[in-house]
Amino acid sequence: MRTFVKPRAVFSKCLGFAACRYDGAIVADEFASRLRAHVAAAPVCPEMEIGLGCPRDPIRVVRRGGRVRLVQPATGRDVSGEMVAFASRFLASLGEVDGFLLKARSPSCGITDVKVYGGPGAEAPLGAGSGFFGGAVLRRFTDLPVEDEGRLNNIALREHFLTRLFAMASLRGVGRRGGMRDLAAFHAANEWLLAAYSRSRMRELGRLAACAGRRPSANLSAAYRRGFARALARPPRTTSIINVLMHALRYVSAGLKAGEKAFFLDLLEKYRAGKAPLSAALTLVRSWGVRFEVACLMQQTFLEPYPEALAETFAFRAPAR
Repeated sequence: MRTFVKPRAVFSKCLGFAACRYDGAIVADEFASRLRAHVAAAPVCPEMEIGLGCPRDPIRVVRRGGRVRLVQPATGRDVSGEMVAFASRFLASLGEVDGFLLKARSPSCGITDVKVYGGPGAEAPLGAGSGFFGGAVLRRFTDLPVEDEGRLNNIALREHFLTRLFAMASLRGVGRRGGMRDLAAFHAANEWLLAAYSRSRMRELGRLAACAGRRPSANLSAAYRRGFARALARPPRTTSIINVLMHALRYVSAGLKAGEKAFFLDLLEKYRAGKAPLSAALTLVRSWGVRFEVACLMQQTFLEPYPEALAETFAFRAPAR
């Protein structure tokens, strides 16, 4: 079992931390609650921070004449300036951070599906966009995982988010230690993970890691971090993940019974069809690595990219003997 560096994650405060939603409610989100136990959380409610109070009249994003504003229809108050200033100040003060989990559809924290209106009293939205605070996060932290709790109901997006969050925290730990051997070891442990996302990026980063000791450490670490974050930016293709799993199978195949192999291949087809989480296949391969004591397999973060307690459950049936 891996020892994980605890990610530093910013949460919308209403996601289980405080009853600060505009209607005075707290949002009970099961996944956000589980994640909190495994991260160093920095909760924030931008609307409370700019003095809107709780409960409060709702605010909305309004587009007028090419300008986007944040207004409170009931009072006519325009809080755009306050929100922009707070977002800039708060995000600049964060220091090292590994990711964000924000409130979906919030005119302040939302990242993709915030309703945008043509006026304070308009009944129907013009379309959708980002909230003022969420948009500032996306612009400033382009290489970090930023999600909302609504999108993470999609298991594939959740696995991608967790993989990135814990990978970036682990790399931050390497950067703190500063040793070039540590960077090379980090790359070796993440080769399969990188291969699942992008083989070309994996090779580029491998060349950087091979330069350890021949380039200024700060420059090399920064270049590696940028490349690593960008390699993991988009969700990997299912076929690429299955290719890596089939590669892993070769390390243990000789010791498996026919029924065990058949069960694993069937599990991969379920994963391909979206009927089983990736974590199910990873757990099975990891158990074989322990069983057969395959050290080179067990060192790969691909097989345990984040804590097992955050993985989706899957009912195993014993394979035929």
